[in-house]
Amino acid sequence: MLKHGILGLLNYGNMTGYEIMIVFRDSLSYFWQAQTSQIYRELQVLEKNGWIQSNHIEQNSKPDKNVLSITEAGRIELKKWLKEDESKGIMRNHLLMKTFFRGECSIDENIEYFKSIPKNEKVFPDGTNELMKKNLEYQQGIGDPLKALYWKFTVDFGVMYEKMLKEWCENCLHELENIKNAGDKK
Repeated sequence: MLKHGILGLLNYGNMTGYEIMIVFRDSLSYFWQAQTSQIYRELQVLEKNGWIQSNHIEQNSKPDKNVLSITEAGRIELKKWLKEDESKGIMRNHLLMKTFFRGECSIDENIEYFKSIPKNEKVFPDGTNELMKKNLEYQQGIGDPLKALYWKFTVDFGVMYEKMLKEWCENCLHELENIKNAGDKK
């Protein structure tokens, strides 16, 4: 999926590998993690597949750079991927896996666990204000408000996910505290 994320970024405009890394960090990294080395490795694969091309630019006062652009074959691959129905995929969630087995821990340990989740599991650790500012900058850069609308949808999902996670933890805590309090009365 990383390759398609990179193709999507290059579909907005030509960039160097460094610029892709920065834009990735400012946008996609909130929901898809990738190391710089993974991005650069993927760029090599994309170029080998003919989905991107590199244009070497010599510079006088700065180091030379390679500007990457998506090819027509890359656009076809991106659109093919976007049209695939992956809704039947299996959700993988480490919180749910750990929660399933929490019966092995004490009530007090589990209360602490559920208290920590909303603090530790953030989609947007720095809040949404900085993200919205960057979103606006990128929107102005591509000049297409319709494409930016889908970026907003992604942010909306993150905000709703954090809200749902907080409510879920509160429900879990409520049930655990009721069990603990019932046990204390015995």
